[in-house]
Amino acid sequence: MTSLTADSIAELFVGAVALAKSGESISPRGMATREVLDVHMRLTRPRARLLYAPPSRIVNPAFAVAETVWILSGSDEPWIFDYNTKLRQYADDGVLRGAYGPRMRKWSGTVDQLARVVEILKQDPDSRRALIQLYDPARDAAGHKDVPCTLGFRFYLRDDRLHMSTTMRGQDVWIGMPYDLFFYTVLHELVAGWIGAELGDFHHHVGSLHIYENHLDQADELTSIVTSVDMPDLTTPWEGFDALLHQVKTGDVTGHAGWDTMSETLRSYQLWKGSRREQATALAGKIDGPLGQAMSAWYDKLNRRAMTSSTHASAGAR
Repeated sequence: MTSLTADSIAELFVGAVALAKSGESISPRGMATREVLDVHMRLTRPRARLLYAPPSRIVNPAFAVAETVWILSGSDEPWIFDYNTKLRQYADDGVLRGAYGPRMRKWSGTVDQLARVVEILKQDPDSRRALIQLYDPARDAAGHKDVPCTLGFRFYLRDDRLHMSTTMRGQDVWIGMPYDLFFYTVLHELVAGWIGAELGDFHHHVGSLHIYENHLDQADELTSIVTSVDMPDLTTPWEGFDALLHQVKTGDVTGHAGWDTMSETLRSYQLWKGSRREQATALAGKIDGPLGQAMSAWYDKLNRRAMTSSTHASAGAR
């Protein structure tokens, strides 16, 4: 097993990218890939979760927030495609069959695994049974396009600190990892708050850590990076949590400082998608903390991409 430890997602990302680049060449489903097997990553500051690594890797923070809300609310509804249209290619009949939300909040249509984790840890703080299962062989061997990469989560309360572990069959380090760890660590922070514990370490266990070869040139440009800062506190009572998620989804004010930054991020992106780009950019500039900085960087990337496309179109016309 190869192990990496870092204080923030930025440092962990750099180390994981370098490791994946050094991996063996494989080609699952015909896609050229570098892979390292059996990797363990530990994040000691789970709230330092938002990657900011321009110019080589600029994430869409609105998608990070939207996916987090989408999963936590137990949804597989298609509104998530508004924030990442590329997900449509993995859908069957317009639905992502491997969506984590229904499996976590409504397993077999009835079991709220998240609520059960909280109950278990409150009843038996030393329990080893606080877990959430995502991979379902009865469903995932059926041949649909979207098969969960994440197998499940485990929670351990020790010395008043909650530690969380994920287990993944595979992790695309360049595209997927920044978004996955954003959601995982929000979940970690929330559960810690619901049981009244301090936030412990986040552990990330990956069977196949990999990078696709078409991302290697971008990865080679990852020469310097800004250490991630902690995001605002997101702890909130369990009672009313689902209503809060709905408010964030619709871009409403929640009255919770941390979740309001999440809501403002989605509202800004909704303005951008509605072609009200000056308003979207202005709102992004007012969002406190790392989400505002990352949202502004994402809009800069979209503007540069549009200018490049316009230049190429003009050149082709000549």
